[in-house]
Amino acid sequence: MKKYIVLFGFAFICLSFTANFGQSKRVSPVTSNTIQKINKRPTQTAPTPTPQPAETEDEPNTTNIERVETNTSNEASETSGEVITVDTELVSIPVKISDRQGRFIGGLTKESFQVFEDNIPQEIAHFTNEQQPFTVALVLDMSYSAKFKAAEIQNAALAFISQLRANDKVMIVSFDREVHVLSAPTSDRQILQRAIKNTKIAFGTSLYEAVDLVINEKLRKIGGRKAIVLFTDGVDTSSRSANDFNNLSDALELDALVYPIQYDTFAEVQAMKNKPVVVPPTQKSPIPSQTKSPFPFPTGGAGGVGTMDTKGTSAEEYRKADEYLNDLANRTGGRIYQASTTAHLMQAFSSIAADLREYYSLGYYPKEEAKTGKKRKIKIRVNQTGAVVRARDGYVVGKKQKKDIKDK
Repeated sequence: MKKYIVLFGFAFICLSFTANFGQSKRVSPVTSNTIQKINKRPTQTAPTPTPQPAETEDEPNTTNIERVETNTSNEASETSGEVITVDTELVSIPVKISDRQGRFIGGLTKESFQVFEDNIPQEIAHFTNEQQPFTVALVLDMSYSAKFKAAEIQNAALAFISQLRANDKVMIVSFDREVHVLSAPTSDRQILQRAIKNTKIAFGTSLYEAVDLVINEKLRKIGGRKAIVLFTDGVDTSSRSANDFNNLSDALELDALVYPIQYDTFAEVQAMKNKPVVVPPTQKSPIPSQTKSPFPFPTGGAGGVGTMDTKGTSAEEYRKADEYLNDLANRTGGRIYQASTTAHLMQAFSSIAADLREYYSLGYYPKEEAKTGKKRKIKIRVNQTGAVVRARDGYVVGKKQKKDIKDK
């Protein structure tokens, strides 16, 4: 009996050992699968991107772009060296190279150019000959003395934006006594068309304030290629917080081309200058009587009859306007166009649209530091026989903006 008990116990132990051994072999594949799942977990359980607000027509959503830049910066901080403070700004210069007939010369390389600042050779740190997108500020003079009717101005402006490339952005600004920002920079043609059609002829001409706002509040904070297309006769009658001298200085600090489209209103203004203006009894003067009215508002008089304010009507003021617009173009590397008829106006806008596609971009870090407010002279040379170089001839050193970058 004891033999049977011993044999039974031995058999039970053997069965238990076999069962345990079998279970251990079955665990191995499960463990292997578990490891594979752990290795794949980051891919399967990556957090779903937080939904962003839908893009609006006026303000495109740039949150995703900002997030990518932030992530890149964070990764760099983990792998790169110490932070270096750089207080020398890149000087960017749009350059057009053409032959003696004004035809654009393409295909040039970085080695084709030499840059001098105050006669000191500079090393070109940035170069591109590609057709990069532009941000264009279209600034329209809608004052009462405008040579063209509102519909003519609008049609020319609409034709202009239709000739730009799809990724070019345009902002629409009009001015009379006040400055009106009708559209932020956008490539949405429908928004731009509505903005242009909302322009209206009104009294006053705050030209200097319009240019000041576009340069200092709008374009200065935008990167990349920039241009201002300024449609006006150049005569300012109502600016209070800006002047021509400050406009020219600010334009030299901004790496943007300025294209004035100038029309002459001198003959029309002289014809109207001494004519009495009759305001119907049922119509109120658009300017309060205690405010001096800019041309061509009546200055007052019995029975609604008065004489015009002559500000902005003299030959000297027109000479000053001509000098101002030419300086804006020449100092920034742009070009001035004359528009005496509707056909000339359309042609001017068309020529500017074509011109914006034919620029090289050069950039360098000045070898010598200059004081704020000092003008530095720029000279561009190209090793191309018979080539004509069009570029800004200098810039004004603005306030330094220190940037933190990673030393890689």
